[in-house]
Parts: sequence; structure tokens; C-alpha cells
Amino acid sequence: MKKVILSLALIIGVGATQINAQSITGGIKADANLSNFIVSDMPLTESEMKFGATLGGFLKFDIVKNFAIQPELLFHFQTSTIKTVFIKQDYQYWGMEIPIYAMGQWYTRADHRFYVGVGPYVGFGFDAKYKDPEMKLYKNDIHQPWDFGFGAQLGFEFANGLQFNAGYKIGIIDALDIGKAHATMLPQKVSLGIGYRF
Repeated sequence: MKKVILSLALIIGVGATQINAQSITGGIKADANLSNFIVSDMPLTESEMKFGATLGGFLKFDIVKNFAIQPELLFHFQTSTIKTVFIKQDYQYWGMEIPIYAMGQWYTRADHRFYVGVGPYVGFGFDAKYKDPEMKLYKNDIHQPWDFGFGAQLGFEFANGLQFNAGYKIGIIDALDIGKAHATMLPQKVSLGIGYRF
């Protein structure tokens, strides 16, 4: 995982040296999210989506007019429900993500902007638990805190910098720690939000 983080940092650094400061802008964003797990090899177990929230910021490095690189730093709260035949548990998660999007962008005559981005992300959880009865999932080695996966987003930005966007992310690292040799829980999330680019 450290190699992944270093690789992402290197990509940002190399990209930043190829463009001038006038091509760099930044902004803030806030999303409502729906998240759960894609569950495999866990018979009679389901994960239902519930609402959460995301807050963070981004930088946009314009390489050419129609292409940009956009790294983001996001902090989020996510919830879902884990259901089996015998029990229903509410899952809560606090964490952070660093996605890096390769962004295609198209401008209108009024200088509004459509954009579509895809790219990898790395995430780290500060805390994860089942709410009732409360069980700390990292402390008890049930889940592991690292996440890595891929995401996509699309949006529209007005000429004044106001943005509306939608996104999807899916993890490719098993969230389980105990039992990961026999079952898989991959996190996924859809989001809808607003932003502002300065």
C-alpha cells in the first residue's frame, strides 16, 4: 500500500512540473453518498446502501484545454446495513480518500464546462464499527483500514465556478481482515454533490 501511495504522489509531482502555475486552480466540494459492500462467499448475507456525507477539496492541473489531472482530498462518513438471517447491523465508517482523475473537459461558448473523469483512489479508515451492539471493527481485526480502487465522475461547471457532479467508486481490496481467505467484502459508493472552483 505504501508503494501505491508513493506512486500516486509521484504522478502528481511529475504532472505538476510539466505545467505552469497559471494552469492550476483549486476548489472545495461536498457530496451526499450512498455506500455498501459487494459481498461474495457469505451465504445469506446482504449489504444495503444508506446515506452518508463527504467534504473535501481538489486541485485541477490543466494540461491542455480539453484535458486535466484532478487530485482530491476527501473526508467522508459512510453508513450501510449488514443483514443476515439472524441479525441486522448498522455499519458506520469515518475515513479519507485521495482520488486522482484524468479529466476530459468541454467548454461552451458561454465558458461553462462539462467534464468526465476516471482514475484510481487510495483510502484509509479512521474508524469503522457496527452500531448496535457496538463493535469496533479495526480494534478487533474484523476489518482492515486500507482501501484502493477506481472511480469515475461527471459534472457540469458554470462559468462562475459553481459545480454539480455525480460519481461512483468501487474498491478492489477486501475490507475483511478475519475471514478474508474465505469471503470478500468490496466497498462501493455512489455520490451526488456540489462544488466551487476558485
